[in-house]
Amino acid sequence: MTTTDGIQGLLIETHNWGKTVAFWRALGYELEFETDHRSGRLRHPSGGPFLFIAERPEGSPLQLQPVLAVRDAARFSPPGAGGVVRPFEAQHWKVLEMLLADPDGRQLSVQAPLPRGAKEEPHDG
Repeated sequence: MTTTDGIQGLLIETHNWGKTVAFWRALGYELEFETDHRSGRLRHPSGGPFLFIAERPEGSPLQLQPVLAVRDAARFSPPGAGGVVRPFEAQHWKVLEMLLADPDGRQLSVQAPLPRGAKEEPHDG
């Protein structure tokens, strides 16, 4: 069994991409890259976890989701106190991702590198 390498980032969902990015930039974060569907990653020049901001439609519930890193998905065992919402699956951002729920039902993302030769999921948006 392997543990995580800790929180590498936070997924922050928003109803307004522009305002949310402006807010974090005013706090010193820099836009590292932007996708073509109103999402992107910011980092602070002094380090710490990245912020991945993703716009969701008005009326949709918003999440703030920790992103934890593991080095090897095959060696990771989720803690028994929570639950697996979705087992590891290849994602279009070139990682394997498992969704876990903590004992209170909050979701978190556990991400591991794709194994050599693995194909990423196609991007749907």
